[in-house]
Amino acid sequence: MLYVAALALPRVVAFDLAIPAQVFGHVEERDHYAFSVCAPEAGPVPSTTGYALQASLGLEGLAAADMVIVPGYAPRDPPESTVIDALRAAAARGARVISVCTGAFALAAAGLLDGRRATTHWQDADELARRYPAVDVDPDVLYIDSGQIMTSAGVAAGIDLCLHIIRSDLGAERAARIARRMVVAAHRDGGQAQFLRRPFPAAGAGLADTCAWALRRLAEPITIAELARHAGWSPRSFARRFVAETGTTPLRWLTAQRLLEARRLLESTDLSIEDVASRSGLGTAANLRLHLARDAATSPTAYRRVYRGRSTNSPEHP
Repeated sequence: MLYVAALALPRVVAFDLAIPAQVFGHVEERDHYAFSVCAPEAGPVPSTTGYALQASLGLEGLAAADMVIVPGYAPRDPPESTVIDALRAAAARGARVISVCTGAFALAAAGLLDGRRATTHWQDADELARRYPAVDVDPDVLYIDSGQIMTSAGVAAGIDLCLHIIRSDLGAERAARIARRMVVAAHRDGGQAQFLRRPFPAAGAGLADTCAWALRRLAEPITIAELARHAGWSPRSFARRFVAETGTTPLRWLTAQRLLEARRLLESTDLSIEDVASRSGLGTAANLRLHLARDAATSPTAYRRVYRGRSTNSPEHP
């Protein structure tokens, strides 16, 4: 039997803690896992959702753990030194150390992510990379298994990582059974990049008008010269100002808006993949698949299935 200790830091994200509790602490898993909630000190632990959780053990609970799981917490400041020491000690004796969402900040503070790929919620990935430059932060994946050290992306991605651990420990059939019990997908395609929404660029008045004009014509071929003509500038001046005010090139912005429109059509319509590609201005189904794979590590059919709850095996071709 494996002992799993969830370390609830002050202002723990309750949902992040509930995920490993539901997977490893469920009554049906007690033949393989023993689960407990620990904290810097035994007793009530405040959460981000307005109520306290009860930790039955203090840091001594980590001493014998085969797996230490750190749920997200806020603010994302380094934990106190006793917590850092306990995490390092767990890793040093070979325990698996795992984070859910922003729990990665605690692992990074302990130095356990130095020189490793790691992930966290996409909204916090830049901050993690800025605070801990020795960490190779990947904001696009659902989870990263580096062997002994594992990290998961935002919130529900903790489910994906916990099911991955079950598959590794007990096999795919057991993981699928737990997924059915939790009413979640046993495996999700793609990464958390598919859940991002790119804002309209913060352009000046002239650029804003031109961007709005382009958005009304996404299905049509649009050249940089046409965009520049609409804005009243030369192509070179237009491109320079566009980059300065939006942080990206006109072509990349246009492609991103077409992909965003394709996502909207996949989510809200029954159009064929070919029609989605045409109406969004991406041209062909093959081109749509290429861009969606690069942007979100998934396919049009898989993306539509995630957002519309479809369990279809239909081909992506119309």
